[in-house]
Amino acid sequence: MTRNDHTAGDQPRRQALLEALRASDAPLGVTELAERLGIHPNTVRFHLDALTAQGLVDRRLEEPTGRGRPRTVYTPHPGMDRGGRRQYHLLAKILLGQLSTTPDAGAAAEAAGRNWGGYLVEHIPPSHQPGADEAAQRLTAMMTDLGFAPEPDSDAAERIRLRHCPFLELAEEYSSTLCPLHLGLMQGALTEIRAPITATSLEPFAEPDAYRSPLPHPQPRRGQPSTAASQQEHIM
Repeated sequence: MTRNDHTAGDQPRRQALLEALRASDAPLGVTELAERLGIHPNTVRFHLDALTAQGLVDRRLEEPTGRGRPRTVYTPHPGMDRGGRRQYHLLAKILLGQLSTTPDAGAAAEAAGRNWGGYLVEHIPPSHQPGADEAAQRLTAMMTDLGFAPEPDSDAAERIRLRHCPFLELAEEYSSTLCPLHLGLMQGALTEIRAPITATSLEPFAEPDAYRSPLPHPQPRRGQPSTAASQQEHIM
């Protein structure tokens, strides 16, 4: 049996140890805890080591009162109990539900995505100007790390397909907020690395098993040279 196989079964016993320590007015040693819970001292020691590593229990040597080795005793770590379940999905649902009732919720989500996309993408030196293919590869790497399972088309710099949504259950209910957030992530990343391509839209379920986002070259403003022309002029 592997160490991971013990995890689910360990939790009730560790919780019992924590409760015994919290109920005690004084620090307790391994022998005392074993007697109170009716389990072997080695088992108690094993779980106390794990609880100490998790920061839930403090271990110290008691001042000796006579001859012999000082006794190791344990107390619960002060502060909020860091065990138990986490409800991040519920938290996300609460926040998304509130955001979706505000004016321009999609625009706010897209702006947040742009900020985070610029933070999450791997940064490049200021002197480096990536081409379209490199920019698409860097975008793909970021989206892979975030769990979107991106799959570039044969021409990676033309469009990108997202085969997985790490927020799928939430996106099914709050697509008008989360889809702009996803688009903003890509836009922020491409802006941060000064890419010659941009993400203009995100098409949810454009295919049965994927979202799709085109990555066109932005049109230069009147009087502004194209990216290719700028790069050629810089080289010359």
